[in-house]
Amino acid sequence: MPVLVIADHDNAKLKPGAANAVTAAAKMGGDIHVLVAGSGCAGAAEAASKLAGVAKVLVADAPHYAAGLPENLAALVVSVAKAYSHVVANAGASGKSFMPRVAALLDVAQVSEIVAVESPDTFVRPIYAGNAFATVQSSDAIKVVTVRATGFEEAAATGAAPVEAIAAGPDTAQSKLIGQELTKSARPELVAASRVVAGGRGLGSAENFKLLEALADKLGAAIGASRAAVDSGYVPNDYQVGQTGKIVAPELYIAVGISGAIQHLAGMKDSKVIVAINKDAEAPITQVADYWLAGDLFQILPELTAQL
Repeated sequence: MPVLVIADHDNAKLKPGAANAVTAAAKMGGDIHVLVAGSGCAGAAEAASKLAGVAKVLVADAPHYAAGLPENLAALVVSVAKAYSHVVANAGASGKSFMPRVAALLDVAQVSEIVAVESPDTFVRPIYAGNAFATVQSSDAIKVVTVRATGFEEAAATGAAPVEAIAAGPDTAQSKLIGQELTKSARPELVAASRVVAGGRGLGSAENFKLLEALADKLGAAIGASRAAVDSGYVPNDYQVGQTGKIVAPELYIAVGISGAIQHLAGMKDSKVIVAINKDAEAPITQVADYWLAGDLFQILPELTAQL
């Protein structure tokens, strides 16, 4: 049976993680169909059709899918899911919202945030804040699976799958979007950036985060933060990296003034190269850092930025 991937998108384009979910689905066997549910979502559907390995793109275009409300999306997915062996989605904010609803409505157990596929019914997922991995086998007729994007490469945009319109499901009217505030930045998006500079409570204030901004500008990097820095009000919540924030795996991760609590490490320890700048030589982040620079960050950061 084919595998159904639910595309994470903003109607115009696919969001980071959608192409990674397709790569994971390719390891589960069967043709890959991608469902794009939105309003005026032709751009996202076209992007999905170009992903390598995709055999067909299904498009449900209706006004009540514009905001990606989980109740409406879950109802649509359940209505088509019985033709598939797996339902797969990226474990982003959207996937974490509607996929548990899909699993509950199908009366199956969801397998969450997998990082590897061992066979069509066996998956590997992190537990204990990423300090251990569980191999999980599902005997459900339909496997409902969310994918941690950092565990899989993005599917290449080399395909040319046909796009097919399907009937939209009903508007459940259980919730509605009142408004949203979007953060705009000239820097790369945090979860998709190849370089990340992150700051912690050691920076001491929101004003001192400007030191990170100067370094990030030199590197073309995104800016992240520990939960302690976010809770202290230094930066907005969408900067947070960690178990309760964003999961990142860039080529380069520079952690400045971050002690390395287990919850933060869970969100960044898969980074290819980790550089830590901290005056505490006993900080837990030393256990995962490839390079360690012990000293006063207020002296080191200006010098490092100047050298770059």
